[in-house]
Amino acid sequence: MVFFDLPTETKTDRRNAALFRKDLIKDGFTMLQFSVYTRHCSSAENTEVHRKRVLRSLPPKGSVNLLQVTDKQFGRMELYYNTHSKENPGVPQQLELF
Repeated sequence: MVFFDLPTETKTDRRNAALFRKDLIKDGFTMLQFSVYTRHCSSAENTEVHRKRVLRSLPPKGSVNLLQVTDKQFGRMELYYNTHSKENPGVPQQLELF
């Protein structure tokens, strides 16, 4: 999982934030929330490859956090929409996120 809080005060800041999001999407991440992106990695080695890609595309300002969770941990996530619980859709059988 990648969590980020990037500045958007100037045109350059907005451009850097947009490029960072585009790089995440290009690398196979999907948006869970506006500044929270996830990606399934099948192994620790694969996770490291994508971690390095995220590090290479870090914008000059702001905060970016990486979190790796197991399949089981991700599968226990509870989702609520309009106060109604939903099952976690499409949980892969094997999952490592960062």
